[in-house]
Parts: sequence; C-alpha cells; structure tokens
Amino acid sequence: MAGNGGMAGGHGTGRDGAGGDGATPGAARRLSVGRLLPLLLIAAVAVTAGIWGSGHVGFETLREHRAALIAFRDAHPLAAAALYALLYVALVAFSLPGGVWMTLAGGFLFGAVAATALTVVAATAGATILFLAARHGLGAALHARLAGQGGRIARMERALRRNEASVLLLMRLVPAVPFFVANLAPAFLGVRTTTFVWTTFLGIIPGTAVYAWLGAGLGGILDAGGRPDLGVILSWPVLGPILALCALAALPMVIRALRAVREG
Repeated sequence: MAGNGGMAGGHGTGRDGAGGDGATPGAARRLSVGRLLPLLLIAAVAVTAGIWGSGHVGFETLREHRAALIAFRDAHPLAAAALYALLYVALVAFSLPGGVWMTLAGGFLFGAVAATALTVVAATAGATILFLAARHGLGAALHARLAGQGGRIARMERALRRNEASVLLLMRLVPAVPFFVANLAPAFLGVRTTTFVWTTFLGIIPGTAVYAWLGAGLGGILDAGGRPDLGVILSWPVLGPILALCALAALPMVIRALRAVREG
C-alpha cells in the first residue's frame, strides 16, 4: 500500500511538472455546487435578512421590547443567556446586520462582564463556521489557484505565514475592518483554523467589552429618553488603548523586518 501511494504521488508530480494542468481538475472539483452550497446558503440568508432586517434592528426595537426582554430574562436566566449566544452565533455565521445592537442588548440584559464573555464565545463560534464554510466552498480552490501562480502571490503568502497571528489580530483590533471581511479573507488566504480561532477570540475582546459596557448602562439612557453614543469606540479614551494593542500585535512583524534588514 505504501508503494502504491508512492506511485500515485509520483504520477501527480509528473503531471504538475509537465505544465501545471494537474492542479486544474482538482480546483474544478473543489468548486462543485455541493461544496459551494453552504456558502451560497449563507449568502442567500445574509441578503434576505439584510433587506428585511434593515428596518427591524436598532435602538427603537430594543426600546419597544425592553419590558418583554427583561421579563423573559428574569423568568428564564439560563435559557435567555443560551438563546442570546445561539442568536449571536447565527448572526455572525450568516453575516447578518445588527451585531452592535445585539451586543448592546447583551450588556443591557446580562451586564458588561457576562455579556462580553457570552458575545466573545458566540462570535468566535459564528466566525469559525463562516470561515470553514468559505474555505470548504471556495477558499481552498482559490488559494490553490493563487499559490500555483507563484511570483508575487507566493511571496505575499510566505510573508503572511511568517506574520499570520499579527495580521489576524490587527484585522480584529482595527475598528475600520468590517467583521465579515476579517472572517472571509483568512479563508481565501489559507490561514490555519487554530490560528484563526484564537486570534478571533482575543482580538474581538476589546471592542466587545466597550459595547457591552455601553449596553450595561442602557437602562438609564432609556429612562431618560436618550440614545446611546455608538461613536464612543472612536473616542480617544477608548481608541487609544485599542491602538496600543494594535501596536503590540504588530511588534513581532516589526522585529522580524528589522532582523531581516540587519541580516540582509
């Protein structure tokens, strides 16, 4: 059996060496409808929910259902927490709108600490589902095709491999990077699943904590008839520490670059 495997590998190498055509059928198989189905389903749900939910997700919805949410939480605290986490998994996995408002609601219902923990775990799970669906459906084929081109693409991939964790952490920490982009791009670039999971978990903690903390004070805002300031994450007392974390995440890349210049 080992001999047969070696022969199969040898034939495959010969085809690739002959002209690179051996990679094309594999890529084509990976792009079958069956493999694309999970990604197509996610896209369909995201578009439908985006159209329907644009007028149903927001502060007024939270204000309108405030009493019902509190009553359900008080009557079924564990079920409420589990339902919140499951809804957040679905929200992220399907790239649905309303993540900020969902986090605010979590802080309002469960407090800043509990909401941060629930949201980080659920968002990481949802992001991983989307990441795996994208890699299964399109990412593997796209990555194989780009890697087969060599040249600049190959150099970019090698650079990403050397700084994978730093790049992913920066994508999570920088508020300007949309969450769904930070979920999909790594799938198309061949990022390891374990690295994706732990950098997502750690990288979303600061932003999540800010909005959960804001949600924890939402009761007073609702009583006063006001609205929460969602721009608080761009204020210097909040943005400054996040930028410091960005610098810390980028430090390994800077050190490697300086070392390469010194050795070169």
